[in-house]
Amino acid sequence: MTTSTKPLTGLKIIELGSLIAGPFAARIMAEFGAEVIKIESPDGGDPLRKWRKLYQGTSLWWYLQSRNKKSVTVNLKHPAGREIIHRLAAEADIVVENFRPGVLEKLDLGWETLSAINPGLVMLRLSGFGQSGPLAQQPGFGAIGESMGGLRYVTGFPDRPPVKTGISIGDSIAALWGVIGTLMALRHKEHGGKGQVVDVALYEAVFAMMESLLPEFDVFGFIRERTGNIMPGITPSNTHSTLDGRHVTIGANGDAIFKRLMLAIGRDDLASDDQLADNAGRDARRDELYAAIDRWVAARAESEVLRVLAAADVPASRVYSAADIVADPQYLARQMIETATLPDGRAFKIPGIVPKLSETPGSTEWLGPVLGEHTEETLQQLGYSADAIRALRDAGTVSLGASGPQP
Repeated sequence: MTTSTKPLTGLKIIELGSLIAGPFAARIMAEFGAEVIKIESPDGGDPLRKWRKLYQGTSLWWYLQSRNKKSVTVNLKHPAGREIIHRLAAEADIVVENFRPGVLEKLDLGWETLSAINPGLVMLRLSGFGQSGPLAQQPGFGAIGESMGGLRYVTGFPDRPPVKTGISIGDSIAALWGVIGTLMALRHKEHGGKGQVVDVALYEAVFAMMESLLPEFDVFGFIRERTGNIMPGITPSNTHSTLDGRHVTIGANGDAIFKRLMLAIGRDDLASDDQLADNAGRDARRDELYAAIDRWVAARAESEVLRVLAAADVPASRVYSAADIVADPQYLARQMIETATLPDGRAFKIPGIVPKLSETPGSTEWLGPVLGEHTEETLQQLGYSADAIRALRDAGTVSLGASGPQP
């Protein structure tokens, strides 16, 4: 796969942001051919470079989150630094930013300024509460968006406080909505429209995923509560513990699948019970059904549980750890485990590309770059002379980095 055959080839994106939501959105577009110029502070760059597990001082997450991006260091507090952004915006298609609303405006880098320079620009703005409303100026991370959006209230077990999911899901959901909105805005532009702002609030991105939570409250006064691993109103669908201490998720809420499950676990009486022929009847007796499934699973090793259910054509899976993922033939067959190389030559695994496009798939061209790796190259393309670049460096407006690792 060459860059020229990717669907977003030719798009130029300026990434003004750090950590998760904005950079994840830009990463997706970089994987499918867009040129992403990531603007970082010369003073250490994106904090994600030092988050979670570090290898020789650099986050492994960084290498993934910034793959296919170019790192350009610019001190946005310097007038000369802001001039660099103005020049970049003049020839860009998209600006991605996730600062608190108002920050870029104070730096003369807000929508009004950049769209005046480039009327066709699309600006993706990700923030905790959006660009308007009484909370717009408040700081808001993914955890706040998950809480305000309703997700955390329904996550966990009824006898315990709400819990978070194991990843920064609020930021990631917002990033996905951001990419969708950006591509819609580009489509509008292709048909003669002008540039526009794509305004994604983290809490709204989460709220948009909350299924029937709002109409159920409005019509019935029903407040969905935490229900552990079951799917409320959809039975049976749950996670069960095996004899050898593993965990298996079984989804048998289809009418025919339910019958197959009951026959597979030796409960012919439940399989033939007319009251359990549809979901409403099963949900009314869910405690009885889950107890029966629990007993059957708890008496068997995980391997036997999965073997029996596979033979009965019942959807089931072990609850995968990272170790399960890297050994799974389905992951391998779908090229979801890639091998890349760290700066010292060590091979390591990274996730493959989603989604799978049959004609123009995405790919990993290079890993997250060294801080400022592409600064000099980018400034030269903008018309800065060698003397001007040295002056910017000496003034602390930019820093210049070395080349980074290759996949």
